[in-house]
Amino acid sequence: MQRTALVTGSAGFIGYFTARALLDAGWRVVGLDAMTDYYDVTLKQRRQAMLMQSAGFTAVNARLEQDGLLLDLFEKHRFDAIIHLAAQAGVRFSIDQPRSYVQSNLVGTLELLEAARAYPPAHTLLASTSSVYGANTDMPYRETDQTNRQMSFYAATKKATESMAHSYAHLYDLPMTMFRFFTVYGAWGRPDMAHFKFTKAILEGNPIDIYNHGKMQRDFTYIDDLVAGICALIDAAPRRPATEQDIADGDSLSAVAPYRIVNIGNGQPVELMTFIKAIETAVGRTAEKRFLPMQPGDVPATWADASLLETLTGSRPATPINVGIQAFVDWYLDYYQV
Repeated sequence: MQRTALVTGSAGFIGYFTARALLDAGWRVVGLDAMTDYYDVTLKQRRQAMLMQSAGFTAVNARLEQDGLLLDLFEKHRFDAIIHLAAQAGVRFSIDQPRSYVQSNLVGTLELLEAARAYPPAHTLLASTSSVYGANTDMPYRETDQTNRQMSFYAATKKATESMAHSYAHLYDLPMTMFRFFTVYGAWGRPDMAHFKFTKAILEGNPIDIYNHGKMQRDFTYIDDLVAGICALIDAAPRRPATEQDIADGDSLSAVAPYRIVNIGNGQPVELMTFIKAIETAVGRTAEKRFLPMQPGDVPATWADASLLETLTGSRPATPINVGIQAFVDWYLDYYQV
């Protein structure tokens, strides 16, 4: 039988590609998006328009926290899977606008959890972030590491959603997987992300800002690899309780709930200057560089241990940075007719 999924944030960068992959796999998809103006709404509108070309896609333009909305959607569609991607994103924006993160990330997620409690799906998957590892310096990051020292309010709200989801998984026996993303990039990305900003600045002949004087590393994850990981996890719903063998194998499965945390990252941190060089090569121009101190809330490095993802799904992200960046720049040049 054809299965039905709810994808929140479906007009967003990751949401669009996730919905597209599910539609291509034969799912019916209900896409919920508030179409907020955090960045150019035209990008969101075009992503949604492409999804609406599929007969299997239903668009709902509304906020997660709208009273009764999610409960009605869950009752009507009886979803087989939930992919919860909608959130207020951005480390730096959370310093200036923290209340928007409370509404979207906390109140919105609560409404989703309440709807799942009323009409339980087979599996609920929720997005978290590598930012929850915060001040941790032991790398690579493992899902079983302690994450009690977030460096930004954005990260704090995502850590809170992990705890909220665990409590509902425990109380109501709802299978839940949290996936922690590591610096996702690719075509149709958000304009506030580094690869987008750097490409735009280089093409326009403007300087690029390089924080911490370039002494930074990121575990960059290409969008296609990320979506493949999300989709593969749908049929890997956690079951409780965790066994001693699970724990010995490094599984993050909870001992008291059908709940698991999974990193989705390449497992290969890239130096910031190497990342910039890949963009320069793809664009065919050298950037004018402006070196600056570290920004508040940022961290010098991220690095994912993706072995649990590979154990659960049989694969892991592997796209080299130069390949992914070239694909992004090709899209950018075509989209903006540069």
